[in-house]
Amino acid sequence: MPAVSEAVPLGPLQLLIWAAVLMTAVACTVVAVRHHAGKPDADGSDPLFWDLFGGAAVIVPALLIPAVASPLAGLALAAVAAASGVAAYRGSPRILDWYGARRQRRLDIPRREAAVEVHNAVLSRWRRYELDPALAIGYPDMADVARPETSAFVKAMREAELLKASTDPGYAPAVARLELALGRAETAAGVPLGGGHSSQEQPRGAEAAPQP
Repeated sequence: MPAVSEAVPLGPLQLLIWAAVLMTAVACTVVAVRHHAGKPDADGSDPLFWDLFGGAAVIVPALLIPAVASPLAGLALAAVAAASGVAAYRGSPRILDWYGARRQRRLDIPRREAAVEVHNAVLSRWRRYELDPALAIGYPDMADVARPETSAFVKAMREAELLKASTDPGYAPAVARLELALGRAETAAGVPLGGGHSSQEQPRGAEAAPQP
């Protein structure tokens, strides 16, 4: 052993490099194992095997090579590995929560963009009953918040607007409820299936034009 130590001296910089490699490998292995072990709907045997195999492929050489050069360095690195494993085990729930939230945000972006489009379309559809005089006269119940269906729509509209300004994942479901509430309000107001008439058409309740 002394001959090997003399042939392969282990300097402070090399020791620091091995310690950094070892800490990283142990921490990543522990976090990966806890990540796959916490998925009850997945086949845990394969991912866990490769997590352990990949970690061992780095951890074992990072322990043995310095230990061959210096047994004292090997003991120090073993202590570093143990401390890194304990710290990673305790911190892994926070790390996995952060990773899961970040991944969920990436998945939510397309869904949120689609919800914004539906939200804008619903608001445009609703504004017709306020801005188009013919529709306002033909379907006055659409502006009457005393009606339960119209009141429910207004409440759903406020909820969707509040959630739109935040990153709340409930925004998309709120938009779906808003669209449903508008459909119910239109049905209760007697709007024909497919929406109200344009200002160029004769709305329900208007008098027919006299025949020449």
